[in-house]
Amino acid sequence: MLDALARLPRPKLTGLGCGVIAIGSMLVAGWFSRVLGGAPVLYGLLFVLVSIAVAAWVRPVDLICAPVAVPIAYAAGLIVSGGLYELFTELAVGAPWLFAGTLAAVGITLGRQVTVMAGRIRRRRENAARAAAQQQRG
Repeated sequence: MLDALARLPRPKLTGLGCGVIAIGSMLVAGWFSRVLGGAPVLYGLLFVLVSIAVAAWVRPVDLICAPVAVPIAYAAGLIVSGGLYELFTELAVGAPWLFAGTLAAVGITLGRQVTVMAGRIRRRRENAARAAAQQQRG
């Protein structure tokens, strides 16, 4: 099973794709929440899942886009869910979900950025060690 997962291509979203996927997903989640009678817990859980997925799939170059796109997507989905008149009320009531999803996206992107930076440092050290070894031989 793990071998099959390892062979799958790793999806990487651009910054624009990150926003489009997040907003599209939250529009569908808002519609679904509205169909079920305005289920705010379901909408919040779907938002956190979308935040995690978008932060995990965005390209390393565009990591900053995930924490920016997810709150915008949350608000866009709320417009579908409750209408424009209830947007600010829903933002106030759903603030814990908004913070949880945004913090999840920030945490994942920060962790990914640290690993990218560590990889760069490791490659620089390896290149410097190779260059020093070639100078000693040459």
